[in-house]
Amino acid sequence: MPILRKQNNIQIKKHNNQSKSTIKMEAKAQEKIAKLQLFEQQLQQFAMQKQQFQTQLFEIESALTESEKTEHAYKIVGNLMVAADKDTLKKELEQKKEVINLRIKNIEKQEKKIQEDAKKLQEEVLGGMKQEK
Repeated sequence: MPILRKQNNIQIKKHNNQSKSTIKMEAKAQEKIAKLQLFEQQLQQFAMQKQQFQTQLFEIESALTESEKTEHAYKIVGNLMVAADKDTLKKELEQKKEVINLRIKNIEKQEKKIQEDAKKLQEEVLGGMKQEK
């Protein structure tokens, strides 16, 4: 009888150790999933920012196109529309366009990095799920 009890205790200990490692694996998987969700939120924020910059870029390009068609140029300052030197205004618009293009490129680089990180993490999570089965 004492031999059976020892064997049962060993089996129980093995089962407890397996349960603990399973819980640790599940906790790590949950952390990775939470991180994936964070990546998704960041990508959504980048998409919104990028869309805003693209809208501004479209407006600037439209203003540049329209400025070519007219002799006089005006710009809005606060609630007023004031006459402006056409060449100066064109230079300002070109500078704004350049800055916005740089910002869009920066966002695209950040998006690419996060997408790569998310893909790696997703593969880890899926790989862990396959191992559990």
